[in-house]
Amino acid sequence: MAKRGNLSSNARRALVVNFVNQGLVHSQSDLVELLADEGIEVTQATASRDLDDVGAVRGKDASGVMRYQFLESSVEPLARMARVSDQLLLSITASGNIVVIKTPPGGAQLLASALDRASENSDLSNAIGTIAGDDTVLVISRNASGGKLLAAQLRDYIATEFSSNARKTGKSKKARR
Repeated sequence: MAKRGNLSSNARRALVVNFVNQGLVHSQSDLVELLADEGIEVTQATASRDLDDVGAVRGKDASGVMRYQFLESSVEPLARMARVSDQLLLSITASGNIVVIKTPPGGAQLLASALDRASENSDLSNAIGTIAGDDTVLVISRNASGGKLLAAQLRDYIATEFSSNARKTGKSKKARR
């Protein structure tokens, strides 16, 4: 695998989310090794913090195998998004049936994953899916001319998540438009 050098913590966490979603992380040591295979050296303590930050929990999967996974309840993905999206959202722009969200380098996959989960849970009913690059998320609207409505829904959704997280932490967080 190509060396990735020093990635931002957001980019590293996006990889963690990807590994967990693939069912590859059975232990913190596994995560340390998977990241090392990507050219990213971390300690077990950092791996532990990353798993906690993205909301991964260790438990038995449907086959009875212990691994890190995301809870299927809507609460955990929303909490995970609220923890990280204030750092991930730079701008939201609509055109036709798409919305383009700009993030810092390495943040797009983590934000797209949270938006996909919100769409699956019907919290973002106008979105049918996302495509993520390194610093850009493309969100597709259900309607041919629904980009503006979807952008408004995304802004409202993210602002709601920030305010609910702000109440929990005592901090005020707002989405940048």
